[in-house]
Amino acid sequence: MKSHQRREGSKGHWWLEMPNSNRPSTSYSVSDRIPSATSENITNRLTSLCVAEKGEQSDVSEPSIQFGNIGPKSHVSLHEEKCKLNPKAYETVSGATTTEVNKGPVDSTSVLADETRTSTEKPDTGLSSLLDNFTADDSTYSVAKIRAAFYPKFENENSDQEIRTRMIKIVSKGLATLEVSLKHSGSLFMYAGHEGGAYSKNSYGNIYTAVGVFVLGHVFCEAWGSQANMKQAEFNEFLECNRMCISMELVTAVLGDHGQRPREDYVVVTAVTELGSGRPKFYETPDIIAFCRKWRLPTNHIWLFSTRRSVTSFFAAYDALCEEGTATPVCKTLDDIADISVPGSKNHVKVQGEILEGLVARIVSHESSKHMEHVLRDYPPPSSNGGDQHLGSSLREICAANRNDERQLIKALIDGVGPSFCPNSLDWFGHEASHSHSRNVGESVLDKFLSSRHADFSTEKLKEMFVIMKESAVDFKCYHNFHKVNSVSSNNLHFKMVIHVRRDSAFRFYQEKMRCETGLWPLYRGFFVDLNLFKVDKERLAEFSKENNAVVEIGGDTNGASTKYGLADEDACLMIKLKFLTYKIRTFLLRNGLSTLLQKGPAAYKDYYLSQMKIWNISHEKEEELRKMLDKWAESMHVKFGDRQLPSSTYLSEAEPFLEQYAKDNPLNQALIGSAGSLVRTEDFLATVEGSEDVEGDLEPERETTSSSPAHPDNEAVGKDESLIVFFPGVPGCAKSALCEEILSTPGGLGDDRPVCSLMGDRIKGSRYWVKASEELWKRPCSVLLADKNAPTEEVWRQIEDMCRSTKASAVPVIPDSEGTESNPFSLEALAVFMLRVLNRVNHPVMINLATSIATNVVNGVAGKLDKSSPNAGYVLLKFYHLYDGKSRQEFESKLIERFGSLVKMPLLEPERSSIPESVRSILEEGISLYKLHTNRHERLVSKRKYANEWVKWEKQLQETLLGNAVYLNSIQVPFEFAVAKVLEQLKAIAKGQYAAPSTEKRRFGTIVFAAVSLPVSGILDLLENQQLIIGKDPKIEELLENMNLKSSLTKAHVTLAHKRSHGVTAVASYGPYLNQNVPVDITALFFSDQSAALEAEPGIVDGEKISSKNEWPHVTVWTAEGVAGKKANLLPHLFKQGKATRIDIKPPIRITGTLEFF
Repeated sequence: MKSHQRREGSKGHWWLEMPNSNRPSTSYSVSDRIPSATSENITNRLTSLCVAEKGEQSDVSEPSIQFGNIGPKSHVSLHEEKCKLNPKAYETVSGATTTEVNKGPVDSTSVLADETRTSTEKPDTGLSSLLDNFTADDSTYSVAKIRAAFYPKFENENSDQEIRTRMIKIVSKGLATLEVSLKHSGSLFMYAGHEGGAYSKNSYGNIYTAVGVFVLGHVFCEAWGSQANMKQAEFNEFLECNRMCISMELVTAVLGDHGQRPREDYVVVTAVTELGSGRPKFYETPDIIAFCRKWRLPTNHIWLFSTRRSVTSFFAAYDALCEEGTATPVCKTLDDIADISVPGSKNHVKVQGEILEGLVARIVSHESSKHMEHVLRDYPPPSSNGGDQHLGSSLREICAANRNDERQLIKALIDGVGPSFCPNSLDWFGHEASHSHSRNVGESVLDKFLSSRHADFSTEKLKEMFVIMKESAVDFKCYHNFHKVNSVSSNNLHFKMVIHVRRDSAFRFYQEKMRCETGLWPLYRGFFVDLNLFKVDKERLAEFSKENNAVVEIGGDTNGASTKYGLADEDACLMIKLKFLTYKIRTFLLRNGLSTLLQKGPAAYKDYYLSQMKIWNISHEKEEELRKMLDKWAESMHVKFGDRQLPSSTYLSEAEPFLEQYAKDNPLNQALIGSAGSLVRTEDFLATVEGSEDVEGDLEPERETTSSSPAHPDNEAVGKDESLIVFFPGVPGCAKSALCEEILSTPGGLGDDRPVCSLMGDRIKGSRYWVKASEELWKRPCSVLLADKNAPTEEVWRQIEDMCRSTKASAVPVIPDSEGTESNPFSLEALAVFMLRVLNRVNHPVMINLATSIATNVVNGVAGKLDKSSPNAGYVLLKFYHLYDGKSRQEFESKLIERFGSLVKMPLLEPERSSIPESVRSILEEGISLYKLHTNRHERLVSKRKYANEWVKWEKQLQETLLGNAVYLNSIQVPFEFAVAKVLEQLKAIAKGQYAAPSTEKRRFGTIVFAAVSLPVSGILDLLENQQLIIGKDPKIEELLENMNLKSSLTKAHVTLAHKRSHGVTAVASYGPYLNQNVPVDITALFFSDQSAALEAEPGIVDGEKISSKNEWPHVTVWTAEGVAGKKANLLPHLFKQGKATRIDIKPPIRITGTLEFF
């Protein structure tokens, strides 16, 4: 194999092997590698296990732990012997001996032939008995190795707009490159070799993986032709030898409907991973392309944006296309603006269609562009040798012939792909007579694993992960590993473990843990582990323990995000998914809304789709178009099906004809839908049936999480048939409990007859509070719930959003009004007031709050009241104060409005007040410094009281300082009665629909139609009323200007630079680098006729570059007659030449400065 030395500075890992005489040639036949075995051998082996465990302890000694190639070696297949890798990450003092059981690998192809076996014994009974009788004690060790993993799911805490802004900033500084790829609409499929296994997102050994193996096998046939069998075997050998896994998007019409039924069944490689014996290492995209081109595997379309100009143009292009983008215009536009474009080997339009799910944008190394250029030079696209090759039955033909029997279908797919690629079916069937995969032994295995001793560093890290994951929505499913059956004994058990993350909240929970506990491995999507539990003989226990303790990791954890590309954690993991409305119409609105429409009727369906559109924040024009279409869809479906359910897996059978007909009505409908027609009928070959277990969740409704639900447009009243949750993102001492008492005692509540109730948080355990709140809403529907508990984090906000969705409620945050600082929404004055209020409390209820208890325990281990008797009240408030750290006041308010649609501000400080005393400022800043020193030292709040003495001293000084300045701190507060009245006024306005949300930095995405320089109207009016420049030059002008009544009619003015319809998306997006920058504009002439008037304009220079308009005649339209369209002003120069318009030159030109914006 060709050698290639990786250049300095690039951090990725090449898959290419360096010359090594110890490496075997990969040109061999499968028959040379896998000796045949009979069904009787397998059966006898499994049966003997059952017999052995009934007798005395097996004489099998413990497996040897081969540090560097971790794992017991009691069963080593021939290809492992031929492909041993040198130790990469571990070393040990000495090795151990091995006693092998039944040497030789299992040829499980014969297992399938055992269907006619008449024995009444079930071999799996032996495996189950061995597990039941296996106890974890001091002699029990474990080895766990990741066998397949996809990229970690990173939950960005910031909004999409904040992520985009940060991406632009990083790329502009030359610190990174933005990589964008197509999001094909399919299912995750992972392949680690024929023994390593085939996996889908949450499972293995099912129809999903059988389809994936078949499609991947056919990729080799199409690419390699007559060499396919040999290359399939070589590929398996390569993955097994190097412990690698490739991840793909599996796109097929046989596993259920997504956005559009694909025209072909195919895969696209999305990740290549070296698993080794430790933490997975993911290849950079250039290396993935090199790997795929070597093996002729399908690659995705990739674009790289390495400059400020290109990255800002990309986001502008998406905003212009997101409401109507399809594959052809999206790819063409990105090709035009990207610094590097690498077309995929599968053309989306040809294999899937025009409906494009979206784009994935992520931050990668700033060296990626150079790296990619080298790969493209060294690895040209491979040719295909299988064009004339007969590939046998297609996937759809096999599914059609076996669709009534899933088990038979899986067998047919495995047979169809052939023995060179899939020589056995153990992962699907195990032993035919045992039905082994019907039993999940996860709980028992997990307990024994966590109780065992870890035999290596990798196992230790996985244990750390599992202990944390047990606290969240994660299932651990374990199955006997039939590939290791020849190694099994009563003291040596092998399993395959599936880590199934059931809810995204588990990723968020784990991510928070990673921030606190450095060194934790990430939680992967698609996560599978090979697990070995074994015992060590008493005679060797001491020696083995010594060997185990000698294991060290060489080079540390080199895959940590903290050093990735030289960027900080948050920046290195920046990623954003950008979906297109044409896809979301089909999946979110048509497919996911089906159950609501058919079960609850058109009215409930309308509530559903309006809520979705509110979340997406789509343009008003598109919203109106969608309402018409969806109402028509609801009517047709309700008439046709009534309350009968339509399978969501085949919803396109109804949706595609409807969309095709609707698109034919007018061009606007066609643009709304994007593409329709050419329906691929799946009824005859669908591999899954409605009602069967959807283990992958690929057909589950996709959800947006950016806003609470049901959502209400601005100025729309919160319906009396739903509840309202009032919650408090604040700090102890912000007067939320006193405010709740005042609201409760207000006659008439919020003025809409809904009962008002309050739930105090101090007496309810933190983790249970929101569960209890939800229960209260179910008990009291159509009520107002005052959630008397601090809600400081976005995790809590998500819980509130979930509660809104489940109980049909709306939520409104109430926050103390404060100017804030650059990095915190609350000022030091506000913090001082909160602290003084706490110190003035007497007999405050005991705080049963997890966060507060932890904070309290740090100093003296005592949790209790947060009042004047508390010895650490200041520390607790600093804890809460820093939960908001990193957000400015504007970001804090914008995020709340973005999520919940409204915001109530509780007045706190007098506008006219003297500055904070220096002694108060100093003591607060000293506490903040001590807090940061403490948390930096310990990374989390539970410590060994390192700074206990300092905290005690500071707490005493704090109390003395605040109480000594109590007169000042009380004087700067607004009267409490005034604050209550203002809050009630705002809440009543929200309840009645009289509320208008404060303006925020959030822009409505998807509404970009044109780019323009926005000019101040006052500057235009001053120019037109200038006697010397304008009015004095023509007697008609003064009369015309009077008739125009510009002071009341001219409300905005701009110079159009490019229009999406006239000049194309690329032209509009090209102004992205200058967005929000000041642009000088020279006004050179006035043109007017009896129907319109406009000023001739010439944009100037920004950052050394001339801003040129794509319009033939750049101008500012200032007036049109009634009924005349604004675009008619474009004709004024032609009318002037014809003598039908007047021109007045302005000399010298008048310069007016405006701002470049998108409209």
